[in-house]
Amino acid sequence: MTVSSSANIPPVPSLRELVAAFIRIGFLSFGGPAGQIALMHREVVEERGWLGEEDFLHALNFCHLLPGPEAQQLATWIGWRLHGVRGGLAAGMLFIIPGAAGMFVLTLLYAFAANLDWAAALFLGVKAAVLAIVAQALLRIAGRALDTGLKRGLAAAAFAGLFLLALPFPLIVLGAGAIGMVVARQRPDLLALRPAATSAALPAKPWRATILAVLTWGTIWAAPMVLIAATLGQDHVLWQIGVFFSQLSVVTFGGAYAVLAYMAQEAVQGFGWLHPHEMANGLGLAETTPGPLILVTQFVGTLAAYRVPEPFTPMVAALLGAGLTTWVTFAPCFLWIFALAPWIDRLGQAVWLKGGLAAVTAAVVGVIANLTAWFALHVLFGRVGTWETGPLKLTWPDLASFDWRAGVLTLAALALAFGAKWGVLRLLGAAAAGGLVLGLSA
Repeated sequence: MTVSSSANIPPVPSLRELVAAFIRIGFLSFGGPAGQIALMHREVVEERGWLGEEDFLHALNFCHLLPGPEAQQLATWIGWRLHGVRGGLAAGMLFIIPGAAGMFVLTLLYAFAANLDWAAALFLGVKAAVLAIVAQALLRIAGRALDTGLKRGLAAAAFAGLFLLALPFPLIVLGAGAIGMVVARQRPDLLALRPAATSAALPAKPWRATILAVLTWGTIWAAPMVLIAATLGQDHVLWQIGVFFSQLSVVTFGGAYAVLAYMAQEAVQGFGWLHPHEMANGLGLAETTPGPLILVTQFVGTLAAYRVPEPFTPMVAALLGAGLTTWVTFAPCFLWIFALAPWIDRLGQAVWLKGGLAAVTAAVVGVIANLTAWFALHVLFGRVGTWETGPLKLTWPDLASFDWRAGVLTLAALALAFGAKWGVLRLLGAAAAGGLVLGLSA
């Protein structure tokens, strides 16, 4: 266990106290990563004093360097910092479990009610609210991340690459990261990077602990996939789910909003698991549950298995799909923390790594702009097609299919989000009610 950098050594809670605190955090962690991080700060730093302010912020910066949901990884780091691997497992899993359980129940209810008129009307409003929420996230992240000309250029290039050229999402993320690493070595000012603080004595390189963590969690990550390959084969939907979400977990920089359009494209066009409008419904459900928004992946995995259940019953297949999706989404998060947390002081001084992250964050703004456009097209129009010429591949709506009810609800949701400053849950509730009124009266 590392020594706190605070002037006064904070009290170390018992494992039971840590578990009790994260049960509370797990059930109250609504509001996306910003609200979840603020909740953990209040519970762990301000009220209980288990960590100092400097330690908390240092760990938060470290978690931003990793793929996956930073709030869940921060929870895992806090547990690891206070009680080693046992604490990391307890804190990280308790942060996920309440939301995962709620998401599974809501997804099943959605699957059962998918063809009912009242459910379609309700989700008409939910989709309008989701469009407003994503637009709000776009402006918030852009205002924080695009503070140099190069970053704005990377964001514009990412949007053009996705919306105009249909480039693969992983290529956008990895390309931006590579550019940032190169620029950070030559012109760090172009990315607004601050010089790394020097340290007189860095800890020894913890290779043994890192290698052991990689081997252990790599095995845990792969175990269900080995079982599926041996029993069901690589043509089964569960194998497809496991492979797809394992790949996604490695490039999930920027949170759920960043990967949602790519996930929707693959789930709808690549695998045929969902209808185009259903991804917005899934994000709406994820917004109503505690825990990381990346749990929207569970919505996709559950429905994919539920709709192609053989040789299982639909309920058993749904449970397996939900469990597998959650497993391969979050097992890598534990791998990153347990393998790399001992290197936190060294990684914090790697300017090239900070440059890569800054560039990826800028590109994520363009990715979320593409998501906003994708949602707008599929929420407001009943039919959306593709127009191709040369390298250009444009998604274009059939203007005659414009849904005036979705337009009215979207304008109302934007007014409530930006004008009245309503929170997510209140906005979703009002929009759902509006959807019921307009949808059932039409």
